[in-house]
Amino acid sequence: MEALIQQVDYWHWWILGGILLLIEVLAPSFFFLWLAIAAAVTGLILLGVPELGWQYQLMIFSGLSVVSIALFRRYQRQNPATTDQPALNRRGEQYLGRTFTLEQPIVNRAGKLRVDDSTWRITGDDLPAGTRVTVTGVDGVVLEITRSPS
Repeated sequence: MEALIQQVDYWHWWILGGILLLIEVLAPSFFFLWLAIAAAVTGLILLGVPELGWQYQLMIFSGLSVVSIALFRRYQRQNPATTDQPALNRRGEQYLGRTFTLEQPIVNRAGKLRVDDSTWRITGDDLPAGTRVTVTGVDGVVLEITRSPS
């Protein structure tokens, strides 16, 4: 086994990089991409320094993997993805600022509001049915409302 490990060549690292890249294509997560890059760079280093021991190769691969993932996470935090629909998967936030008419009164600061094709729990001041209200906040699955000025 020791003899097999000592025969690691640069192209072994490139094959590993290709396999990791294939995994990234099949399960996109931007995680295996950085491991694939680290494997490819390790292969390049081994191409330049062929007598490098397998222990050092693993250390280089590990170090490059950690550094590349950390740098990507840092870049991702500093440059968040912009979208034309920032509330796409946050349904409650899509209703912020919209005005509705209460079909049922709000009693003890709790009630229900029909919004499009669904019913939402709401909180706000006690108000009678027929009052125009505006959604001012979202707390999980509960819409926070206030009396509409108009």
